[in-house]
Amino acid sequence: MSAFSKLKDKSLPVEAKASAAYTVCSIIQRSLSFITLPLFSRLLTTEQYGQGTVYQSWISILLIFVTLQLPYGSFNTAMIKFKEDRDGYISSVNGLCTLLCLIFLCIYLSFKERWNALFELPTAMVLFMIAEMLMNNAIQLWYGKERFEYKYRQVIALTLVTSFASPVISFVLVLNTNEKGYAKILGNTLVVVAAGLACYISSEIKGKKFFNKKFWKYAISFNIPLIPYYLSQTIFNQSDRIMISHICGTGDAAVYGVGYSLALVLSFVLNSINNAYVPWYYRKLEKGEGKENQRVSLLIAVLLAALLLGVILVAPEIILIMAGKKYMGAVSVVPPVAMSLLLLFYSQLFINVEFYFERKKDLVFATAGAAVLNIVLNAVFIPVFGFVAAAYTTLVSYVLFAVGNYFAYKRSIKAIGIEDNMFNLKLLILLYLAFSIIGFLEMSLYKFVLFRYILCMTITIIVIIFRKKILSVIKIFIVDK
Repeated sequence: MSAFSKLKDKSLPVEAKASAAYTVCSIIQRSLSFITLPLFSRLLTTEQYGQGTVYQSWISILLIFVTLQLPYGSFNTAMIKFKEDRDGYISSVNGLCTLLCLIFLCIYLSFKERWNALFELPTAMVLFMIAEMLMNNAIQLWYGKERFEYKYRQVIALTLVTSFASPVISFVLVLNTNEKGYAKILGNTLVVVAAGLACYISSEIKGKKFFNKKFWKYAISFNIPLIPYYLSQTIFNQSDRIMISHICGTGDAAVYGVGYSLALVLSFVLNSINNAYVPWYYRKLEKGEGKENQRVSLLIAVLLAALLLGVILVAPEIILIMAGKKYMGAVSVVPPVAMSLLLLFYSQLFINVEFYFERKKDLVFATAGAAVLNIVLNAVFIPVFGFVAAAYTTLVSYVLFAVGNYFAYKRSIKAIGIEDNMFNLKLLILLYLAFSIIGFLEMSLYKFVLFRYILCMTITIIVIIFRKKILSVIKIFIVDK
C-alpha cells in the first residue's frame, strides 16, 4: 500500500493520517530544495549565495522582536484555551502582527542608512523583508490552526504550491539580472507575500476580530517572556553565519550555510512528526496521561538519531553532488551540527511541557545562558580556526541548552505538583552518547570512501531485511491515539 493510499484508509486515526501526510509533503518539499540547490549554487557565486544566507539570518532574528513569534509559543495553548473562537484569535493576532510591523517600518525609515549598514542589504530588500515577515506570520497562523485540527489536505496543497513556485520564479529572476543573489531572495519573498496575503484575507474574513483586547493581552503576555528563548534558538541557527560573514566574508558564510543546511536536512522529519506529536501530547497531558510519552519520545529520538547518522556518513558525497567542489569545505560542519539537532529535540521535549503549563519564566535562564555562550565562543574561536569552529561552538551551546531546559522542566513540574514520569532520561542520555561516538567515528572515515560505501550497503541490507520489525515499532506511535 502506497503512502497516499494509506491516507485514504478510514481505519487509521486522523493523527496517523496527518503525520503521514506531513512527512510525505515534507519529503517532496525537501527533495525540491535538493534538486534546485545544484542549480543555484552553480548560477551564483559564493558571495551572491551568501547574500541569501545573511538575509535569512536577519529575518529570523527580526521576527522575534518585530512579531514576537506570535504564531508559536502561545499558539497551541491558545487553541485549547480559546477553542470556541479559534478563528477570532487568529484574526486578532494577525492585526497585532500588522501593528508591530508598521511600528518597525517607521523606526527603520527614520534611520535606514544605519539599518542598511547593519543588515548589509539595500533599502528595497529590507522593505521586502518587512513584508515577508508579516505575510509569513499570516501563513504560519493559518497553518497552525489547520494542523491543530488535523486538516492536513489544505496545508499540503498550499505547501506544495509555494514549494514549486518559489524556485521557478527565483530561477526566472536570476536568469534576467546581474544581481543574482538578490534575485533569488526576491523570488522566494514574492511567493511568501502572495500566499501570505491569501491566508491573511481568509483569516480576517473568518475571524472578524482585527482587534480584541483579551486576545492581544494573552498573546503579548505569553510571548514577551519567551523572547530570550526564541532569540537563543535563532542565535544557534543564524548568528554563526552573520558572525562568519563579518569575520571571514560572505563566501565562507555561504560554505558554512551549505554544511549547516545539510546537517539539519532531517529537521523536516522532526517537524513533520512534531506537527502530529504536540497536539497528541497536549491532549494526553490534559487527560493526565503524560506517562505514555516515555515510549513515544524515545521512539522518535531513536528514529531521528539513526537518520542523522546516515546523513553524517554520506555527507561528502551529498555536498559534492548538490553543491560542487567549491563547497567541499562544508563537510567538516555536518557532524557537530547534526549532533546538535538531536539535542534540540531533547530540549523541545522539555519545553513542550513548560509551554503547556505556561511556565514561561523557567525558559529564560537556560536559553539566555546558552545564547550568550554561543556568541562568546564564536567571537573567540572563529577568528582563530575559521568558520568550522562555529559548528563546534553550536554543539557545545546546545549541550548547555538541553541541560538547562531539563532543569527548567524539573522546576516546572515541581511547582505544579505533578509526577516526573514523562521521559526515560537514562535511556535518552545513553542514546545520545552512543549516537555521538558513532557520529565522530563516521567522520573519521571520510577519507576511506570504499569502506564507507560498503558500510552504507550493509546498513541498507539490514534495514531491508528487518523492515517489517522496524515498521511495526514505528506503527506503535502512528496508531496510538
